[in-house]
Amino acid sequence: MSQAAADSADELARENDELRLRLQEAEELIHAIRTGAVDALAVQGPEGPRIFTLEGADQGYRTLIEQMNEGALLLGPDGTLLYCNAALAGLLGVALQDIIGGNFQDFVPKGFRRYWATLMGNGWKGKSKGEMPLRTKAGTLLPFSLSMNVLAFHETPVLAVIVTNLSAQREIRHIQALVDEQNVLITRKNEELRAQESARQMMEQAAAEATRVLEGIPQIAWTASPSGRLTYLNRRWFDYTGSTSEVPLHEQWQEHLHPDDRAAVSLRWKKCRRSGQAFDIEYRFRNHAGDYRWMLGRGLPSRNEQGEIVQWVGTNTDIHEHKLALARIDQAQRQLQDNNQQLTRANVDLDNFIYTASHDLKAPISNIEGLLQALLVELPPAGRSGEVQPIIDMMQGSVERFKRTIEHLTEVTKLQKENDQPASIIELKTVVEEVLLDLEPLIAETEARLDVNVATCPALSFAEKNMRSVVYNLLSNALKYRHPERVPHVQLRCHEADEYLVLEVQDNGLGLDVQHEHKLFAMFQRFHAHVEGSGIGLYMVKKIVENAGGRIEVQSVLGEGTTFSVFFRR
Repeated sequence: MSQAAADSADELARENDELRLRLQEAEELIHAIRTGAVDALAVQGPEGPRIFTLEGADQGYRTLIEQMNEGALLLGPDGTLLYCNAALAGLLGVALQDIIGGNFQDFVPKGFRRYWATLMGNGWKGKSKGEMPLRTKAGTLLPFSLSMNVLAFHETPVLAVIVTNLSAQREIRHIQALVDEQNVLITRKNEELRAQESARQMMEQAAAEATRVLEGIPQIAWTASPSGRLTYLNRRWFDYTGSTSEVPLHEQWQEHLHPDDRAAVSLRWKKCRRSGQAFDIEYRFRNHAGDYRWMLGRGLPSRNEQGEIVQWVGTNTDIHEHKLALARIDQAQRQLQDNNQQLTRANVDLDNFIYTASHDLKAPISNIEGLLQALLVELPPAGRSGEVQPIIDMMQGSVERFKRTIEHLTEVTKLQKENDQPASIIELKTVVEEVLLDLEPLIAETEARLDVNVATCPALSFAEKNMRSVVYNLLSNALKYRHPERVPHVQLRCHEADEYLVLEVQDNGLGLDVQHEHKLFAMFQRFHAHVEGSGIGLYMVKKIVENAGGRIEVQSVLGEGTTFSVFFRR
């Protein structure tokens, strides 16, 4: 019994010592809390109030947390703030002693409390992270990023939360966006500057190349601004005028331009600048010797990509000799017109004279012929002895020749008047057939053989009456000037040669001496006197064909035959 009592007394003594020790520790803790050496928080739990402390051993970590810019806090399972640093209190605008022990949900806006509960629930399960606004003491909502993790604190699990203010980051992002935007603008501007510099260099190169080209051409070259003021004159200008570059270009231009041309040039130049049309004019400039020479001025507008005129580029070409030649040609043409008018009047006078002469001579020659016939009646054949009959024969021959001459003159007059016959589309085959009908008695008399091959000839624009005259004269000559020792053989054929339709008439008659071809087509020329003729047939053919833009050629061998080739222009 005594032993048991003794054991009980010892146990009580030990418990008493433990209690005394714990009491001493509590007193030391309370003293440390009071002096600020230890942060502590009393939390009411199911077993009564519990005190949580951050002991001096954690002083280094505490100092680090207190110096952080981010907010740091520890939460209990029900969201009670067990600890927070001064940064969080400052962000929320609350005193440190007023925030510890409260519920963190008081700072969460009502609209985000469900999200906060979900975020905190995920944090107790492990780790969680999210963004949401918190309400400060002043009622302002600030954006925050919350990172959560479960830690063991005095063997009790707590939820550690790091709270980061996103306002500064968003401002930084905004500033960074502005910086990026400015960088893009700067980059674009730099690219534009580089492009402009490259374009400037290319323009300088192009301008230098253009200058080399303008300096190398034989004409006077010039450039002008859109307003029309001269900006450049090549070396040819200074060589031509003898001017120096010290005198303004515009003054040089006006000084050497002929006074009589200035008004027209100014008007034309203004009109071209307004309309953008090419500048083209003839004017005179004084050279270094003081002589004015004609120039052909031409200028074109040079435009940019927008179609705006940036400058004018032009040349002055010396056309003085050409201008003088044109003046001489113009003078010669006027002289030719005067001569043609004189010839026309002379032809009219000649036609009138021929008509008048042939008309006036017909009556006297008819009277002479009548008197000669009366003389023959009064003078019987027995009384025509000696030289009487030869004289009478000579008088009759003279009268006949005179009559034929008058008829020929009349025919020539008709030919001159018929040159202006209207042209029409005719078939050569039809014209030849009609002419052969007219010559049928002569063909029968001479027993001539004709080979006609004109059926395939194309239609031709020609005066039908003149074509009949050409065909009739050539065919009748081929029959009249036949060889006495052989049957006449006449061939008609046609073919095309370039822009001509060629009609050929070939015979086997007497032939001609081609050495006298220039006389063949002359008026009143005859190579065979034993055959009746007027000597104007071939003259008329040649005249008709040449008046229509064609020509006639002849090939002949004396004693063998002749070929006439008539070229009709199609």
